[in-house]
Amino acid sequence: MKYALIGCGRIAVNHIKAVSNNGLELVAVCDIDPAKFDIMFEKANCGEFSGAERCADYVAMLDAHPEIELVGIATESGKHAEIALECISRGINVIIEKPMAMSMEDADKIIAMAEEKGVKVAACHQNRFNLAIQKLRGAVEQGRFGKLSHGSINVRWNRGRSYYEQAPWRGTWEQDGGTLMNQCIHGIDLLRWMLGDEVEEIYGATRQRFHDYLEAEDVGVAVLKFKNGAVGTVEGTSNVYPKNLEETLCVFGESGTVKVGGTSANNIDVWEFADETEADAEAKGLQEVTSNVYGNGHTALYADMVDAIDNDRAPYVDAVAGRNALEIVLAIYKSQKTGEPVKLPLRGFASTDMAGEFDDK
Repeated sequence: MKYALIGCGRIAVNHIKAVSNNGLELVAVCDIDPAKFDIMFEKANCGEFSGAERCADYVAMLDAHPEIELVGIATESGKHAEIALECISRGINVIIEKPMAMSMEDADKIIAMAEEKGVKVAACHQNRFNLAIQKLRGAVEQGRFGKLSHGSINVRWNRGRSYYEQAPWRGTWEQDGGTLMNQCIHGIDLLRWMLGDEVEEIYGATRQRFHDYLEAEDVGVAVLKFKNGAVGTVEGTSNVYPKNLEETLCVFGESGTVKVGGTSANNIDVWEFADETEADAEAKGLQEVTSNVYGNGHTALYADMVDAIDNDRAPYVDAVAGRNALEIVLAIYKSQKTGEPVKLPLRGFASTDMAGEFDDK
């Protein structure tokens, strides 16, 4: 399958490794900064791709290579929707890094155009493929929790000035958002997925406590009310001293309790069910070694996308999943802005509607 990557910064290394692991043909890479190409290939240890065409303009790249079947989008977040819509309009399948867009309007456009053009869109929420998360999802689908009580996601990480200075778009409302949009959205996706997906109301609060050189929040908390009666809580921050502490997902039901921990929801810390089976012994204490906080899921996500294209089915993590995660973050933002609970579905709200929120803090 012929592939191109647009955006060759920090996360692009995981995409290139996934491309290599899945045997895709890398036709071209694109970035406005030519210095990033060699750095990316070296970090990914994928020298076999170093001869791929290097481009600075993604539209020109797509014009020159109509044979491209799949594009990975790993630019700054504020460019995701624009690039995705251009690719989809040409009938090209896309994998979009999180968040898939910065506004509900753009997310809905991506879904609608993909349906119209008959192409596949995968949202890059790769943590769904973590071994621990797959075990948890299996228990949810088997009904082992019984009636759900509640769940929580806690992303307690550290991001200092040096991280934000890597790129001028970080922490801006137009191109990035804050810790909920950037660091916490993977966990938010998992929480919504595990507790039933259908959220009816959100109440949230965000603050900017230590990163006064940014526009957006560095800590956010929220309560989610699900239509099935369960409640969820979100805590996301980049303020933990002195380094990343944990990304912990908990699910509580009448007959089961699971706590998935580790730095990227990659370990099973607690696994208790009333109907315990021999197979549960494999889950208890499961630890998946990862080289960084992005985990190992990109390779599996790419493999699934290739199979979805080949067999004309929906990707495991489709555009609707990407939209749903974005909706939670934007609803929390809107709740902060208005001071009121926000009913879902959310329409007509964008990260840029938060401009100036912390100017007078």
